[in-house]
Amino acid sequence: MMETAATLNNSGITLTEANRPNDAIPLFRKALILEPGNPLLWLNLGIAQQRTGDYSEAMVSFNQAILIDETLADAWLSMGLIYYEMEQFDAAEECYQAALERNDENPSAWNNLGVLYFVEGSYEEARYCFEQAVSLVPLYTDALINLRDACRELEDYRAAAEFERRLSELKGHDGFTSIPTGFH
Repeated sequence: MMETAATLNNSGITLTEANRPNDAIPLFRKALILEPGNPLLWLNLGIAQQRTGDYSEAMVSFNQAILIDETLADAWLSMGLIYYEMEQFDAAEECYQAALERNDENPSAWNNLGVLYFVEGSYEEARYCFEQAVSLVPLYTDALINLRDACRELEDYRAAAEFERRLSELKGHDGFTSIPTGFH
């Protein structure tokens, strides 16, 4: 059977999701030899590199994906996460905003931007972002927890109690607990 970029990509995604990003990286690189202009292959390579902790190489891959397709919101989102982890909050905010400019219906981008605002103590802005995430995915547990916490910080205890109630209902529900990775 001949290996195609698509089969290599799918195998790479499977390995990365199985917490084997080091095994996935050569597959994404092989796929990129076949399709060097495929921005999703660059994105997936970057995600695998990010999972190994190789942030500099991941940034190169995400930038390459954006050079090919600057509308790729997930590449901007992934770069924002790296900047956030490195505590470069201004750069993280720019990336999250860039992701939202390209896809304002990305619940992860809203939640991540909200986390950034929360860490900086901008609770009103954080609340707005978490509300956007929850409006897009009502069972997004992380965003509901963050929204509850932002309401507590703002001393809106009635709203915080409502979000706590919704979270307790989710515990017995096999609902949506997290947002899938940015793989494509």
